[in-house]
Amino acid sequence: MHRDQSPLRARSASHHVPSLLLDIDQMLDEFTRQAVQAEFRFDPDMPAVITVEFLTERGPRLIWRIGRELLHRGLTAMSGTCDVRMWPTAPGERPSSWLLLQSQEVEALFELPTAELTEWLDATYRVTSAEREMDVLDWDGFLLGLLGGPGAPGA
Repeated sequence: MHRDQSPLRARSASHHVPSLLLDIDQMLDEFTRQAVQAEFRFDPDMPAVITVEFLTERGPRLIWRIGRELLHRGLTAMSGTCDVRMWPTAPGERPSSWLLLQSQEVEALFELPTAELTEWLDATYRVTSAEREMDVLDWDGFLLGLLGGPGAPGA
């Protein structure tokens, strides 16, 4: 069940979406904000997942992998459950959305400007539509890794 991925890789390599660097606010408490930069990256070989790297002046950089659909839906409505949730803020001067990230170690709430993120996400969907994003996944490789590699029973 080996599927040749080369045509998909060749197609995706020619459709590069530059990363998006956004100035966002981290809510430290109800009244205190801290400016943070977040870099959003899209990989056409894994179009369903957006990598977000939070760049802080102090402390380590944090990387989260977030579903592209969750981000897209969170621009206009409540989206996500458990570890990652996103929803639009109340209407105001500058359209924005809240992004809540939770793990056992950290909980962080960020306010993201939606105009730039909407435009960037739209560009990713022009490269790989929502209907086609699962087509580029290497299911054989995934299952092989899940089963423990070449030495796994039945491999």
